[in-house]
Amino acid sequence: MLFRRRLVVATGSALGGTTMSSIPTWDTIILGGTVLTLEPGSRPIPNGAVAISGGIISAVGPAEALLEQAPTGEILEASGCIIMPGLVNTHSHLPMTLLRGLADDLPLKEWLEEHIWPAEREHMNAETIRVGTQLAAAEQLLAGVTTTTDMYFFDDVIGETLAEIGMRAVVAESLIDFATPRCATPDEMIEKQRELIEKFRDHPLIVPAVAPHSPYTVSAANLAREAELADELEVPLHIHLSETRWEVEKLLEEKGASPVAYLADLGVLSERTVAAHCVHVSPEDIEILAELEVAVSHNPASNLKLASGIAPVAAMLNAGVKLGLGTDGPASNNTLDLLRDTQLAALLHKGAGGDPTVLPAEQAISLATIGGARVLGLDDRIGTLSEGKEADVVCIDVRAPHATPMFDPFSHLTYAARSADVRHVMVRGRVLVRNRALETIDYEAIQAKVQEITARISSGDAG
Repeated sequence: MLFRRRLVVATGSALGGTTMSSIPTWDTIILGGTVLTLEPGSRPIPNGAVAISGGIISAVGPAEALLEQAPTGEILEASGCIIMPGLVNTHSHLPMTLLRGLADDLPLKEWLEEHIWPAEREHMNAETIRVGTQLAAAEQLLAGVTTTTDMYFFDDVIGETLAEIGMRAVVAESLIDFATPRCATPDEMIEKQRELIEKFRDHPLIVPAVAPHSPYTVSAANLAREAELADELEVPLHIHLSETRWEVEKLLEEKGASPVAYLADLGVLSERTVAAHCVHVSPEDIEILAELEVAVSHNPASNLKLASGIAPVAAMLNAGVKLGLGTDGPASNNTLDLLRDTQLAALLHKGAGGDPTVLPAEQAISLATIGGARVLGLDDRIGTLSEGKEADVVCIDVRAPHATPMFDPFSHLTYAARSADVRHVMVRGRVLVRNRALETIDYEAIQAKVQEITARISSGDAG
């Protein structure tokens, strides 16, 4: 239920000791649920509220206390919900929604070389990239993801599409040593990266980045060029790292070093680096990651589906490595459901380590919110419901049978809630999902376009 509550006060009067000039004016107040701020040491606020003005969080606290301040603006009803920071997806390849289910039950190398890369060369272009991104945004918003990450081709198109929808994202144009659907050479790819960075510099929602694909698909010279470019233009660098045992063995044989040590020697690893996967990392590798302040994106579902392995998450966290959660691409997951993958991470590492205390519920939710924001360098803007931060907020309904009763909201989110329980989603103060309905995306139109593209892929017609 959404309605407008207006303040009516006679001229010269005061309300509760507050003068007219000091009465706050809020655009929106999210009201009635259990608020989880994710701030250090914070406790859940039952029957809480979050007030927003100009896309910024103005106040957080008990609903009664905030309403006594008599704000103007819309009230977004969230009774029966957990009100929390939006989820942050730290690694994906968004347009690969169009390749979901194209090739499954294969190891990474065969999956890439024999199925995915040929399909991308044949079918990925600016048109299909836009449609695939729209589909990915719809899926993620409905699942409570407010910030996403892309590492692909045509990332200017991806950034434009996400900005039009109102979603926050880090978009990283990829570089690889062979031709992509967009560019024939690494030189062309670097030029496109420069254009992307110029296009989105200082954008309120979109952060541009560079993305050398991996240490086994990019030469040492080009890896060094990418690191220099990231430093020169002061942008993040995203890369796949130590994803498979095959990758580690290849680098040890050819370079005499692990992938982590190899990239460190080249100067690729720094506080700008977001390393996806880090499944096969030694204690020495973890020490390097921590020392160089490299951020790691943990992608449990993709790593399991491709049988890449299980990342030593507990060891990385204990060493102080910045860590967030990612879905990876929807062709290797096969969803963009970060809440599901948060739940998977919490269960997986308990079982893998034989320790039920590993990755407890609150820590798992922290990784999916403020942890992801730290990985992406956005923790000063998002990740907690704190006064002065941008209002990226999700309301998750916990009244369904599978979510009743609730004793601990963190436990509920980690072990009971489903992404289908997401009721409202807001990014920078703008409601993008209201009562489980997309506000800025015409899903029926997108679905029709997806079906057209799917028919072309199935028939082998490049279109």
